Amino acid sequence: MPLVEPFVATLYRDHHTWLHRLLQRRLPCAETAADLVQDVFVRLLGRPALPAMDEPRAYLARIANGLAIDHRRRQAVERAWLETLAALPEAQAPSAEDSVLIIDALARVDALLDGLKPRVREVFLLSRLEGLSHPAIARQLQVSLSTVEKDMALALRHCYRVMLG
Repeated sequence: MPLVEPFVATLYRDHHTWLHRLLQRRLPCAETAADLVQDVFVRLLGRPALPAMDEPRAYLARIANGLAIDHRRRQAVERAWLETLAALPEAQAPSAEDSVLIIDALARVDALLDGLKPRVREVFLLSRLEGLSHPAIARQLQVSLSTVEKDMALALRHCYRVMLG
């Protein structure tokens, strides 16, 4: 395994321009692409060791793609939050600081639930966000109570695994 800092410096020198072009093709904003390129290399620097890489571009592209997906997901959460805010009376709207915290929390929850099957995700959201009981969820989704309980257990195990890394 190569030493991290000199190896990342070499990767940066050899692949920065290529990676920036790759992300520019996938993202509408050149500044966002530049930020994500930097995030790729910061992420690499944060690792205690790097694996040997036969194909460094494939490795960098995989990290960049993950960051681009996270960025798009966060944008979708922000748009949904802004739509929700627009529907609220001004007196009920949270402060700008609270909005930032809420968007961040929603993005983390969205990322946490990524990878769940759609019904399992829906069961979790109906329970935790809507406050529905398991029998009410079973009626709404037209599934058995046992299915709802199993789906909740799957969702909670998934969240636990993701949170522990």
